Amino acid sequence: MASLIEDYALLGDLHTAALVGRDGSVDWLCLPRFDSSACFAALVGTPDNGFWRIAPASGGRCTRRRYRDDTLVLESEWDTADGTVRIIDAMPPRGEAADLVRIVEGVSGRVPVRVDLRLRFDYGNIVPWMHRPAGERAAGRLVGVAGPDSVWLDTPVRLEGDHLTSTAQLDVAAGDRVPFVLTYAPSYDPAPPPVDAEKAVRDTEAFWTGWMSHFRYDGRWEDAVKRSLITLKALTYQPTGGIVAAATTSLPEQLGGPRNWDYRFCWLRDATFTLQALLGTGFDGEAKAWREWLLRAVAGDPADLQIMYGIEGHRRLPELTLPWLDGYEGSRPVRIGNAASTQLQLDVWGEVLDGLHLSREAGIAPEESAWELQRALLDYLEGCWATPDNGLWEMRGPRQNFVHSKVMAWAGFDRAVQAVERFRRDGPVDRWRSLRQQVHDEVCREGYDADRRTFTQFYGSKGLDAALLLIPRVGFLPWDDDRVVGTVEAIQRELCEDGFVLRYRPDADDADGLPGTEGSFLACTFWLASALHGIGRHDEGERLFERLLDLRNDVGLLSEEYDGSCQRALGNTPQAYSHVGLVNTARHLSGTAPAWASGRDVGGAA
Repeated sequence: MASLIEDYALLGDLHTAALVGRDGSVDWLCLPRFDSSACFAALVGTPDNGFWRIAPASGGRCTRRRYRDDTLVLESEWDTADGTVRIIDAMPPRGEAADLVRIVEGVSGRVPVRVDLRLRFDYGNIVPWMHRPAGERAAGRLVGVAGPDSVWLDTPVRLEGDHLTSTAQLDVAAGDRVPFVLTYAPSYDPAPPPVDAEKAVRDTEAFWTGWMSHFRYDGRWEDAVKRSLITLKALTYQPTGGIVAAATTSLPEQLGGPRNWDYRFCWLRDATFTLQALLGTGFDGEAKAWREWLLRAVAGDPADLQIMYGIEGHRRLPELTLPWLDGYEGSRPVRIGNAASTQLQLDVWGEVLDGLHLSREAGIAPEESAWELQRALLDYLEGCWATPDNGLWEMRGPRQNFVHSKVMAWAGFDRAVQAVERFRRDGPVDRWRSLRQQVHDEVCREGYDADRRTFTQFYGSKGLDAALLLIPRVGFLPWDDDRVVGTVEAIQRELCEDGFVLRYRPDADDADGLPGTEGSFLACTFWLASALHGIGRHDEGERLFERLLDLRNDVGLLSEEYDGSCQRALGNTPQAYSHVGLVNTARHLSGTAPAWASGRDVGGAA
């Protein structure tokens, strides 16, 4: 059985990521990229689907663990009856190959340690051929091969086969340091050269320390903001600048339920908030890379715009189920790919235009072709903004006129007007002003319930939507507007469980299209903390933010959702949207966010 979702720490090399439990087991690792198949998939199956545990032979969870300062080097320590042992885990930033480095360090006494390596390619479906390569240089090496994949283990410890698992036992005395390095290579390439484990850890530490030297933030909750930014960087695919929504697939939104999705892709809806978080904390290079990924991904016919893309910007993300995997705690099916990529979500046109507008405001050097692309997106938005869609939460029920989608269409036209008025871009500004007002009038007329004093999930709906909290954040209405205040209060009243925000009520208006329920959505709860601050309830917003910080695990990570009834993390982890919410809310509550992140009225609001 896999560990609790909140028990996993993250390792990453800016191409892929591994999850390590408090029991010393790596239960999830996709090689060589985030979206590759997993060679350790126990997280969404059973131990038979692959894991790599190094821990005291007596077993159990580590006594304590931490990341070294502001890095992604993980240290886990066990205090046992025989002494104390430490496991140092790291993935050095990608060089020629993907490396996972583990060093067993004796701290005190003499501790028996057990190593269990169970490689399974293709998400736990294929047992590789494990053997020792011939030749003198291969002494101490072990390699697993299946089809196009091979994984090489370098260690002075001799592992033996035992029921399709490579195992070893060793005694680790105080001062001992025993290295293990797992390296991926295509099976048809030459054997990868051995890696110096100690140097790899030093290089990893130096990289993250150097990267964090760009950090710029003078607000409160600095440590939490730093860890969230390191997590965002770790979820970045360095070759393209794309940021995956999470490192995992199919961790459930309801234990035992079917709401299990693959999040190892890049969502356009994340663009603006991610840019805000990066630009507001000194990481202009990452923001520029993310913007350039965005421009490449959306290039082409505006009618073909998708809500998400692959890490290289590829469009086809067919959704498949993996029947041989039992799912996390029986939560089936396990899915790879994501069929929601083909949905119509009108808010993404506004999200892209808003994100590129933010880049202009921040002074990121413009590309001349970028404005031509935005003009094309605006032309398409003009013709389709009134169309019902699936909404940003990827509803699999009937299409509706979702209020958030219309608000983001308004934002798209508003940013076009600002591009002409403030940045001297060329375009039919009078037509865009008229469209902006037309959308605004319709939303206020059709999407607002005066009797309940709240905007609704879609036109005529009795349900609510946490995305309504973003109405002032994008400038559609100011924070002190009675309709905004009423909406915030309605969401608190009708859409919260134990103070944490649901995205929506799945049973409201039969719009969801899926069975079961889900947990509270952490990003939405960060939005509520910001909204409370925005409407003047500063202390209440800060208290909610502090409660959210308490949901981080022992190494500062957040998943997608939280189940207050059983007090457990839910959903894919670590979740970029949750950590972006943390950074931007900390900036808002600290007073360090500029106007574009604080919901100022940017024009066109009635």
